[in-house]
Amino acid sequence: MTTNSLETIAGKWFDAFNEHDLEQLLSLYDDEAVHFSPKLKIRHPETNGLVQGKDALRAWWKDAFDRLPTLQYTPTSLTANNERVFMEYVRRVANEPDLLVAEVLEISDDKIVASRVYHG
Repeated sequence: MTTNSLETIAGKWFDAFNEHDLEQLLSLYDDEAVHFSPKLKIRHPETNGLVQGKDALRAWWKDAFDRLPTLQYTPTSLTANNERVFMEYVRRVANEPDLLVAEVLEISDDKIVASRVYHG
């Protein structure tokens, strides 16, 4: 894949996330995709921060969108190579301090197969 096509997927990811369009967001992922997040580890310690598959992703993000209706991500930087895109963004929620976030999307055959979130 080209860096431009990976950046396009990242742009679609931000659009779907910020619109809280769960089905559009999930359409970007492989059926067996894995996702790691420190917030997932805190909220659901039994997962150790890792979920796999669209059903688990759907449950995680639906809960986030329901609990945090003002949740928005503002991208600040994208860096892509042929297999992944490294995204930096600001997580914004009303009445919470902004949080700097980095996330890596690993992409194969135009689908996200893995994502990892880092807070900094």
